[in-house]
Amino acid sequence: MPRLTPLAAALAITLGLASTAHGQSGTLPDMGSSAGELLSPAEQAEYGAYTLYQLRHFGYVLEDPLIDAWLDGIGHRLAAVSDKPDQPFTFFMMRDRQINAFATLGGYVGVNSGLILTAQTEDEVAGVLAHEISHVTQNHVLRNVERARKDQIPIMIAMLGAIIAAQNSGSRDGYGNRNNGDAIQAAVMGAAGLAAQRQINYTRDSEAEADRFGIQTLYRAGYDANGMADFFERMQRATRGNSGGYQTPSYLQTHPLTTSRLSEARERAAKLQKEGVVAPAASIGTGSSLLLPGDLFLAVGNNPAGPPMRMFDWARARLRVLSAATPQDAMKENKALLEAAGPHASDPLRYGQSLAQLQAGFPAAAESGLQALSERHPDNLWIELSLAECAHAASNDALARKRYEALLAQHHQDRPVSLSYARVLNEIGTPEAGRRAQAVLRPLLSNSTDDPLFQKTFGRASDLAGDLPRAGEAYAEAAYLNGRAEDALNQFAALLKRGDLDYVQRARIESRIAAITPEVLEMHRQGLKPENQPADGG
Repeated sequence: MPRLTPLAAALAITLGLASTAHGQSGTLPDMGSSAGELLSPAEQAEYGAYTLYQLRHFGYVLEDPLIDAWLDGIGHRLAAVSDKPDQPFTFFMMRDRQINAFATLGGYVGVNSGLILTAQTEDEVAGVLAHEISHVTQNHVLRNVERARKDQIPIMIAMLGAIIAAQNSGSRDGYGNRNNGDAIQAAVMGAAGLAAQRQINYTRDSEAEADRFGIQTLYRAGYDANGMADFFERMQRATRGNSGGYQTPSYLQTHPLTTSRLSEARERAAKLQKEGVVAPAASIGTGSSLLLPGDLFLAVGNNPAGPPMRMFDWARARLRVLSAATPQDAMKENKALLEAAGPHASDPLRYGQSLAQLQAGFPAAAESGLQALSERHPDNLWIELSLAECAHAASNDALARKRYEALLAQHHQDRPVSLSYARVLNEIGTPEAGRRAQAVLRPLLSNSTDDPLFQKTFGRASDLAGDLPRAGEAYAEAAYLNGRAEDALNQFAALLKRGDLDYVQRARIESRIAAITPEVLEMHRQGLKPENQPADGG
């Protein structure tokens, strides 16, 4: 069959097809067979990236630098002590509040907001991530690609149409969050990959293997080995005794639970805790791992040096606000939780209420609550960043810049600090503010080529600073990373006509045009038309 563009193949592969066996038992295929030669590692990474681009394109990805850093920290800590520590991984958060997580080609792992809001500990989240990581390291996704090859084109076209239709449908709950019916859920969750494993339908052997390797990874990384079983049990309790109109959580549809599976997970965790286990030789020693973010280093022993950084309660509180339909809905939801907790309300819950107030346009109320929290948690970056945002929201830009500059000096080249500060500078909107935003972001340029939020922010800063060619490049890259290849190609082509490009800029733009053109031509050949959306920054 003709070669599919990665854009088309990525979603079709991630979604899986009805022909994939479900509930099948038996021996897993030898990866030395044709499945192992189906896609090179580079092609797998390419297809996984395009899946993420399309999920962004339709607005399903929740991109927040603090949440991203927290999720990356857990995910890469686990990946570094997995059976394949050299396997690249990309972890991203989905906006949807249904409970699910999925893995696809190239080590791309998505987690729904609803899963984080349902979990009660960071160990439970780590348990789910460890399971998904194991699906990748044990090549379960790749094994299913071979079965998905025949019907990629019709499935891709039909699913993209279903996504668009589903965007305009569905009722909402009391907080404005979408309540999808069965048909709408199938369209949104299936077409966009929100429940990729529901279509992939891993075999029972694959699920058991992912459990086994996942629990080992969980323990090696320094988390509670019972984290996976704890979350399984939580999901099992959520459905026990429910009937009628209650819909089984997506996580249970994609990860069917049995009593034996749960008991086996408990037994494996107990055995690991009793006997101990060391990290694989490839990932321990005296050096650091390139897969680990920040200052996390691996040491000889059963886990990476130092305990995991526990920010789960703060992340969950922030995610509850950011995943709500509107800031007003977030305020109502957090108010109800605070009233229910009474005097026992936790500081992360109070942080969530202040964040909701800030998002809803009440910076004075937010400032008051955040100042009280800052006194009790003086080193909490999440609180301090919100205080800097509060000053800007209250139109006190001098104070906002003072707070940001202090944070930047303390957290040099930190992505959440740099992006938040640059966004505020861009909103100030002066040429001087644009030049400062450029300076803040420039140290991160080399590591942000695949970061659409960074590219869009840097594009706006360059625009304000009068650096129009650089702004155009960044906007075009943001369009590409958000799944609009033809839009990006048109922007790059327009840039090439400028007379003020230097040699390096012209060569860089020509290279991007050469890379994107075949993808756009293949899309046209397959009949996949670009969406009529405005360009980033437009």
